[in-house]
Amino acid sequence: MRRMLWILLLPPLLSGCFPVVATGVGAGALMAADRRTSGAYIDDEAIELKAGNRISAEFKDSAHVNVTSYNRSVLLTGEVPSESAKTRVEQIARSVENVRAISDELAIQPNSSLGSRSNDVLITTKIKTQFLNSKDVPANVVKVVTERDVVYLLGIVSHKEGDAAAQMASTTGGVKKVIELFEYTD
Repeated sequence: MRRMLWILLLPPLLSGCFPVVATGVGAGALMAADRRTSGAYIDDEAIELKAGNRISAEFKDSAHVNVTSYNRSVLLTGEVPSESAKTRVEQIARSVENVRAISDELAIQPNSSLGSRSNDVLITTKIKTQFLNSKDVPANVVKVVTERDVVYLLGIVSHKEGDAAAQMASTTGGVKKVIELFEYTD
């Protein structure tokens, strides 16, 4: 009888664990395919979260700031209302533990519109799709960030991979400029 009770209760309990296990496996697969060390990958996630939260807490809706970290190098994109706000955002990002470099690409101007941000997402999607269909650029090693039609490429790549990624990005419709923030393996 006791065994029958466990058999009836066990499946719902296990099914609750499945998403947790699947998420852990998915994150592990992403890390395994990434050229960053697992420590750098985890640090990057923490840097983005901490810096983003601190910036949002201080500036609320007066600024639109995206924090992207790749191999502990931070890219700041978006819009801030003044030079002093730009300086402060960089200070906040720099104060997060494990940050080794900052690329400040913030613009001093009003926050971008939803339409502009949607267009940026579309451009990023087009570029990532090209990478998926390419034999020259491993899609999982190049991070693409688009802000105001400017594309930023981050990753640990060979010069050949970086050149191919930049070429694909620059020929994508709607792209005004491509900025390469790669670390090279060769």
